Amino acid sequence: MEQRRPTSGSQQGRPRKKVDNPYLGTDYSMQISPGYRMRRTKREWKPLEDRSCTDLPWFLLFTVFCVGMGSIFGFTIATGGAARLVFGYDSYGNTCGQRNEQIEGVRLSGLDQTDKKYVFFLDPCNIDIVQRKIKSMALCVSVCPDEELKTYQDLKRFAMHNGSELCSYELAGHKYPSLPERFDKCPKLPVPPSKSFPVFNRCTPVDISCYAKFAEAVVTFVSDNSVLHRLIAGVMASKEIIVGLCLLALVLSMILMVIIRYISAVLVWILTATVFLGSLAGTSILWWLYINHRLNVNETLSKETTETKDVKKEAEMSRDYAQALLVYAIAATVFTVILLLLMLFMRKRVALTIALFHVAGKVFIHLPLLTLQPFCTFLALLLFWLYWSLVLLFLGTTGNPVQNEETGLTEFQLTGPLQYMTWYHAVGLIWISEFILACQQMTVAGAVVTYYFTRDKNKLPVTPILSSVLRLMRYHLGTVAKGSFIITLVKIPRLFLMYVHNQLKGKENACARCMLKTCICCLWCLEKCLNYLNQNAYAATAINSTSFCTSARDAFVILVENALRVAAINAVGDFVLFLGKILIVTSTAFAGVLLLNYRQDYAEWVLPLIIVCLFAFLVAHCFLSMFEIVVDVLFLCFAIDTKYNDGTPGREFYMDKALMEFVENSRKLERVAERGRSRPTEVVSVEGAEMKPMAPGTSSA
Repeated sequence: MEQRRPTSGSQQGRPRKKVDNPYLGTDYSMQISPGYRMRRTKREWKPLEDRSCTDLPWFLLFTVFCVGMGSIFGFTIATGGAARLVFGYDSYGNTCGQRNEQIEGVRLSGLDQTDKKYVFFLDPCNIDIVQRKIKSMALCVSVCPDEELKTYQDLKRFAMHNGSELCSYELAGHKYPSLPERFDKCPKLPVPPSKSFPVFNRCTPVDISCYAKFAEAVVTFVSDNSVLHRLIAGVMASKEIIVGLCLLALVLSMILMVIIRYISAVLVWILTATVFLGSLAGTSILWWLYINHRLNVNETLSKETTETKDVKKEAEMSRDYAQALLVYAIAATVFTVILLLLMLFMRKRVALTIALFHVAGKVFIHLPLLTLQPFCTFLALLLFWLYWSLVLLFLGTTGNPVQNEETGLTEFQLTGPLQYMTWYHAVGLIWISEFILACQQMTVAGAVVTYYFTRDKNKLPVTPILSSVLRLMRYHLGTVAKGSFIITLVKIPRLFLMYVHNQLKGKENACARCMLKTCICCLWCLEKCLNYLNQNAYAATAINSTSFCTSARDAFVILVENALRVAAINAVGDFVLFLGKILIVTSTAFAGVLLLNYRQDYAEWVLPLIIVCLFAFLVAHCFLSMFEIVVDVLFLCFAIDTKYNDGTPGREFYMDKALMEFVENSRKLERVAERGRSRPTEVVSVEGAEMKPMAPGTSSA
């Protein structure tokens, strides 16, 4: 029992108070009498069985935001934007396939188009590449022309035979050949054969050669159409090989996540030796160049008997070159020495990285469902992006009818406050995408925390991943929403500046361009730092069930206390994982070269190999990024474990055997260092005792 300061009047009479301390756990204090409290128990850093909801206001805010996103979808359906996109509409504002209402000020609107279900463009090849739309009059027709119509007599015959008039509504089909308006309000001849596009009911030309201009603008790097055709033919002929190689990259990524714990030590020391030897070789070459240049200069000057202006100029240039080489050599030497000292100073922390990689490999063996997380996250993102794109298309055909002054055609545009729905929808793309990624991080962190703080691994839950997902859904969605919103706040300005930079390319001055790039780079760095801090905050929430800000502060303190370890893990670990990605890509590419070797035309290799290598890198990045998350969470758990436990009875470590060996080796080195520091002190004290004079009144034996 310890005496405390007397509590204020507002606190008197409270029998019990619960205080959350992120380091010592939950501090339960019982007030016995005014001025006295007794501290009862302290909860350690470990997963709580009794959890509470965190950041509930942010969960409510995110829910309201998602309701707003859904309201935009409902608005597009209620106002006919979705119907206009799906069924199509003509240039007078009539939706094809249904009865329409009259639009004020628009002639030929309000027609009954129930029997005319297809949209036909008078000039389907007239494409506005900048605006990405067809600049042609559109009509609702009952049948798309399935044969080429070369003359106006063919148009008349098609209208009489099929009942599908391909000219503007006010022109009678049987008068097409004689009407003077036929040149402006009838399709451009010849009319190519077309068929209806699935779902969206557009008459699309069967021969897509008229889109060559658009394709040429999209594929700007292809100047010869035959090259493009050969590349596409190579992809189509190698589609089975491409699928097989993509599956190979997937299998190699999953295998590497398991075996990387066995080869991490070799990779780390190869990396260390390569970096040091490379810097040493570069420094040696610079010194050799400097010495060799000085010898050549001295030899040249000794042979010159007369000093002319040209000789003096060459000598001055040689001295400048030698001085530059000397500066470079000295700088390289300083860099090499600092690098060597850093490697010697951080060798124990490199050993910690190896141990964490070893334990991370075990985590994937005990929690095999972790390998499915990239698939689940990608599927969730894909479904959301499809929904977002569909609603964006609906917004493009939603709004009030407006006549285009240039063409006279009717278009639908959002006006007034409704135009901000597009911006709201764009913010939703970023926030919800980041929210899905943050859910993955929280799920992985919860599963790894459960694994780490379970002493007997045989008593792990049956499905730690599913348990982590349920905890996330029940308690921590608000924390994830808050963390993802912070990333959104940083990402939106960066994307806006990137858009401004692209729009002003070639127009702004050098100073403005430099400032824009600097701001974009700073925001990118800030986003990466916040992503790393958020990831550790989610891990702290998984351990302590604290709010986002509290967890972020606690994780930041732990990371600052272990700054050198964090630097070593991020530097060495990231490079090892990068080597793993390169290994998967090169292995897949090598297998692709062997499988495609039977083709004599090497141009047909290019596109299949590029597709395979990009897919292999994407898959390797997804899986090894998952491995990186596991390593970061394990490190946070390890740092907390070593800070609040020391291995004594009652304060046993939770860590794995590999990490325990690292701790024991570190303690042995510390004891040896302390013993080495204490020996000189002991020798000095003994010598001092021998040199002291004998006290009076004493006698020797």
